[in-house]
Amino acid sequence: MGLQERRRIQELQTITFPERQREIADICGREIAYDVDWPGFEHDASALNFVDNCACHRVNMALRSICIDDLGREAVREGLTSIRVVNVPTPAQRALSFEGGVLTMAAPWALGAEALHRDGEIRDLLMARL
Repeated sequence: MGLQERRRIQELQTITFPERQREIADICGREIAYDVDWPGFEHDASALNFVDNCACHRVNMALRSICIDDLGREAVREGLTSIRVVNVPTPAQRALSFEGGVLTMAAPWALGAEALHRDGEIRDLLMARL
C-alpha cells in the first residue's frame, strides 16, 4: 500500500465515514456504523476515491426515502445495525444483502457508477426486510 492509499484511508476513517454516520443519525435518529473491509481497499486508490459517492451516498439516499415518517425511522433504527462495505475485484462478485441487521454492499468500487448499487435497489432490499 502506497502513501496515497494510506492518506485516503486515513481521511475516510477520520472524516468521511464519521460524517456519513452523522448524516444517518440526522435521517433516522441513530448513528449506524460503517464496517469497512479496509484490506480490500489497500491497493486500490480508485476504489478509495469512489467509495464515498458510490456506497455511502447511495445508502443515505435510500435511507432518506425510507425515513419519510416515524414508522420508517423506527424501522431503520430497530432493524439496521451496521453497513458493511467490501471492495471486490470483479463485477461478477458484486453483491447486496441484508441479513441479521447488517446491510452488506460488495462491489468493485473502482468502476464507479458502472458497479454501484443504486439507491432504489438498497431501499427495496431494506424495505422488504425491515
